[in-house]
Amino acid sequence: MTLKIPFDNSYARLPDAFFARQPPVPVRAPRMIAFNDDLAKLLRISPGDVEDMAEAFAGNSIPEGAEPIAQLYSGHQFGQYNPQLGDGRAVLLGETVGTDGVRRDIQLKGSGPTPFSRRGDGRAWLGPVLREYVISEAMHALGIPTTRALAAVETGETVFREGPMPGAVLTRVASSHLRVGTFQVFAARGQMDSLKRLTDYAIARHYPKAEGPMGLLRSVRDAQAGLIARWMSVGFIHGVMNTDNCSIAGETIDYGPCAFMDTYHPNTVYSSIDRMGRYAYSNQPDIAVWNLAQLATSLIQQMDDKEAAVEEATEIVHAMPDLLQQNWLSRFRAKIGLATADKGDQELITDLLKRMAEGQADFTNTFRALGGGTARDQFLDPAAFDTWEKDWRARLAREAAPQEVMAAANPAFIPRNHRIEQMIQAAVQGDYAPFDRLNAVLARPYEDQGDAEDLRRPPAENEVVHATFCGT
Repeated sequence: MTLKIPFDNSYARLPDAFFARQPPVPVRAPRMIAFNDDLAKLLRISPGDVEDMAEAFAGNSIPEGAEPIAQLYSGHQFGQYNPQLGDGRAVLLGETVGTDGVRRDIQLKGSGPTPFSRRGDGRAWLGPVLREYVISEAMHALGIPTTRALAAVETGETVFREGPMPGAVLTRVASSHLRVGTFQVFAARGQMDSLKRLTDYAIARHYPKAEGPMGLLRSVRDAQAGLIARWMSVGFIHGVMNTDNCSIAGETIDYGPCAFMDTYHPNTVYSSIDRMGRYAYSNQPDIAVWNLAQLATSLIQQMDDKEAAVEEATEIVHAMPDLLQQNWLSRFRAKIGLATADKGDQELITDLLKRMAEGQADFTNTFRALGGGTARDQFLDPAAFDTWEKDWRARLAREAAPQEVMAAANPAFIPRNHRIEQMIQAAVQGDYAPFDRLNAVLARPYEDQGDAEDLRRPPAENEVVHATFCGT
């Protein structure tokens, strides 16, 4: 095999209680769709010929040094605890240490059933694979911590979901796949040795300056607070913020029914399975706090002095809403051109958002247009913006370089839902040109790209995506 991946696998050296050793299940006719050369260089991967890479990233051949495993975890799904989840359609091939010194996982998604599949087929169809590839790479370009896409491969097999669909496998890269649910499963089972081992491993891998379980909790809180504020600042809605989809590394993980808002409204929901709006756009900060509380509950179980641990954990968790608000305010200050702080800034921002909701303004285009003086055109009633603009201009007069601040905070391009759906439909017919074009444009989201203005356009009435779906 000409493909070379410099594996250095630490998680596979943990006790067998943490995972099931599971090779990927071969597919009939693998064919490369995409390979991320820039990411490969970061990971110190030496690409092979196309056929070799298709075989490896489809799971038909195991690269030298890989130790395929399916990881164990549990989690709260829409508030209800499921005692055992785990990788039901994914295997972790192993880890590499990149040119930047960062250790990362390389995982195949859609690689066949595992002991944790829960009667599923373990496969993925082409749509969700391409959606995650495009959106995760777009999030990276936006500067938001995220898992990334290394490769996408057609399998030459049919997957049955709503009907027969073409199968595919995604190769996902993450700083780790440790989730809140990874801690929950050992805490719930009373397996304190495993919980302590996991805690020590997580600290060493992600937060080496953290002191003990409560230091880990504090570090995860800070990372998550920063992440959620970034989501909110670009109108991103994760869709399924279950604890098994919450990375302790503070990365965006598990792109299922995720979406970016077009028309702004705080209660926006796209996920077809979120019927009660638990994970609506505006609820995401509160859910992040709830998820942190579940991590705290798990970490406390290993502490000798539980009363003191509860007191400290409560203090850490209760500080998160203010921390989230500080991060949110910092992000949204920048979106309206403010590099300094004033006590009236939050009211100014929330007033704009209220007017945007009432005026059915496009989230991304409105903020981007603030820098160009055309934001009023985004409102059904431009006069609603004019009233706000007077106060904003007065506040802006005290700033040194508001245009530069706004340009860096407000992307021109996001993965619009209707463009993602159009891209998927084209790919199903064998046309990958829209996929390639989206990846190229979204790699430079803060740049004006005159030949891609159509990708900035909100959906026409007949293009609106009302619901997004999981790939399982």
